[in-house]
Amino acid sequence: MTKKAFIFPGQGSQSVGMGKALAENFAAARYVFEEVDEALKQKLSSIIFTGPEEELTLTANAQPALMAVSLAVLRIMEAQGLVLADKIAYVAGHSLGEYSALCAAGAFSVAETARLLRIRGNAMQAAVPAGQGAMAAIIGLDNAVIAALCREVAFFGICQIANDNGGGQTVISGAKRAVEEVVLRAQQKGARRALLLPVSGPFHSALMEPAANIMKESLAKAEKKPPSVPLIANISAAPETNSDRIAALLVEQITGLVRWREIMEWFAAHNVHEIYEIGAGRVLTGLAKRSGQDLSAMAVGTPGEIEKALASLLA
Repeated sequence: MTKKAFIFPGQGSQSVGMGKALAENFAAARYVFEEVDEALKQKLSSIIFTGPEEELTLTANAQPALMAVSLAVLRIMEAQGLVLADKIAYVAGHSLGEYSALCAAGAFSVAETARLLRIRGNAMQAAVPAGQGAMAAIIGLDNAVIAALCREVAFFGICQIANDNGGGQTVISGAKRAVEEVVLRAQQKGARRALLLPVSGPFHSALMEPAANIMKESLAKAEKKPPSVPLIANISAAPETNSDRIAALLVEQITGLVRWREIMEWFAAHNVHEIYEIGAGRVLTGLAKRSGQDLSAMAVGTPGEIEKALASLLA
């Protein structure tokens, strides 16, 4: 029998107005947004629903905001009869989405997750002075070629592969000058696309070490439980259920590679063929469809999409 997984989006999937229809139509969703507002001592829901966009895209806001929308979707589904552990074999999340996945599986409370993501966002933002780091997407070159280019530009500063997204898409991260040089060289090597990303820091690179240290301390203090279903972790691309190991992997994830392509391959190899992207946007749905694996993917972020997903899940 085909297994199912829930996956949770990362930064870049946010948009002003996300989750607004959920809060207007479902008490279960409203409660999540209120819980996040209370945990952060801030009316984050107002920024989520009405902007301004430049405030929502701040890393310290975008991370808990995306989690809030994902958990609002999940709580609506649970209110309508979904029991996660009965229907879903695994959870996974892209970068910050890993926190949403763990919250969905009961490893952290919503309030604890919101606080951790606010700390994470602030720490990531503060780790490197503005303008000194960068990230870029490269499409159409093998990872081995990209890794070699990163090594070639080492004299400009740190540059490394940050996200192996699959479908021919790789993201690099590091010192701005080094990243810019890899973009130029990737274009010369015949990349279909190589462009800088509109992000505020060199995430998932060694330059994030100060943020990793802060998260190590914060996760050590956080109240955590084993997830009700295994997490396929960004760093190991394998199932994880031990709370202490998961916390260590979350720390490592700050500076390490998001192995998303391998996670999709792991799903396909272990009879997981139905994937539901829980929350804002459809970035991960697109990646799953372009992964080359036998995966059926569905974005679940609006009332209509929730109804469609529940019809499939509860059939």
